Amino acid sequence: MATKKTASAETKKKETVKKTATKKPTAKKTTKTKVAAGPQLVRIIVKSFDYTVIDEAARSIFETAERNGSLVSGPVPLPTRIKKYTVNRSTFVNKDSRDQYEIRTHKRLIDIKEPTAKTMDSLQNLSLPNGVSVEIKML
Repeated sequence: MATKKTASAETKKKETVKKTATKKPTAKKTTKTKVAAGPQLVRIIVKSFDYTVIDEAARSIFETAERNGSLVSGPVPLPTRIKKYTVNRSTFVNKDSRDQYEIRTHKRLIDIKEPTAKTMDSLQNLSLPNGVSVEIKML
């Protein structure tokens, strides 16, 4: 009975080899990309450990972009990243006694559609509160 199983397995392998060998190669499609004068979308991600500070920074970025005549969507709150750390209270005794700490990283997303040169200059000269990191991507 073992020979029948191997024989059928060999015929299946031959059939799959024949099927793959008979496939015709497909022609690659060329795509044309549009060349724009400037960025069509500016994506700003603001990160901070304190949610009040990040809301102030997002509000100032939003108002600056709107004041200079750009379409703005946001600030959209992204999921908060929580890192938890567990530390022993004592080094030798009381191993069951532990402290737990956590760091919460809050994020906000702001999209500026059709930004102007005036908008970009004003965003670069904008002063933000301490403890805020800003990541700007031009899409």
